[in-house]
Amino acid sequence: MPLTLTVLGTASPHPGPDRPCSGYLLSGGGAEVWVDAGPGTFAALQRHTDPARLTAIWISHLHADHSADLLAAAYAFAYGGATPPAPIPVYAPQDCADRLAGFLGRADVDFLKGVLDFRTLYDGHDVRHWNLRLTARAVAHDTEAYGLRAECQGSVLAYSGDSGPCAALGELASRADLFLCEADIDAHRDGEDREQVHLTPEDAGRIAFEARVRALLVTHVGPTLTREQATARAAAVSGRLTRAAVEGDVHTV
Repeated sequence: MPLTLTVLGTASPHPGPDRPCSGYLLSGGGAEVWVDAGPGTFAALQRHTDPARLTAIWISHLHADHSADLLAAAYAFAYGGATPPAPIPVYAPQDCADRLAGFLGRADVDFLKGVLDFRTLYDGHDVRHWNLRLTARAVAHDTEAYGLRAECQGSVLAYSGDSGPCAALGELASRADLFLCEADIDAHRDGEDREQVHLTPEDAGRIAFEARVRALLVTHVGPTLTREQATARAAAVSGRLTRAAVEGDVHTV
């Protein structure tokens, strides 16, 4: 099975009509992984696969626009008749399970252990499901956050998650066939000493160029930009095939 990326949602920081927040279905090597669970993406996921068949769920960070639909999944698996044949591994930052349990008014998440198996991400976390390898790197954001490098039978996809400029992004994206990268902000704020926690389109293009990726896919475009603007600006810097991530599109890596 070739490595494919199905775009479920790209919106930032909240969903819009027919545009869920961040979420993707990564398929290849016998595995199906739901990458980021932004609001609206669980419904979109069901257009492309049976969620009970998921091999794993991978969450870059715990901001709501990347993780809130874990609640929808929990309800579907625990109460909605979509019970998976075995608990689905959920790779996520520390405290993900506690946050979900707290939202549901429970002391802990043990009542979901028959459907979800929470496993803590860390910098350098590496796991293989069938012929799909998933490697996490810590990236620069205002909360614990990770980017992803997925490798399958010679094909490589890199995903920035949410991040400002940092060396880890270039390492994740190095010579990737497809680099799925956020371009959330129009410009960095001059005169600020604090660490930047998002990328401009030019940042995304520069990282793609320096990492020598084959193609750049621009996503998570914030409200001060349009997808078209962000993609054109990234393309002017990347020197690579550059496209916008659009809900429902399927990309073969």
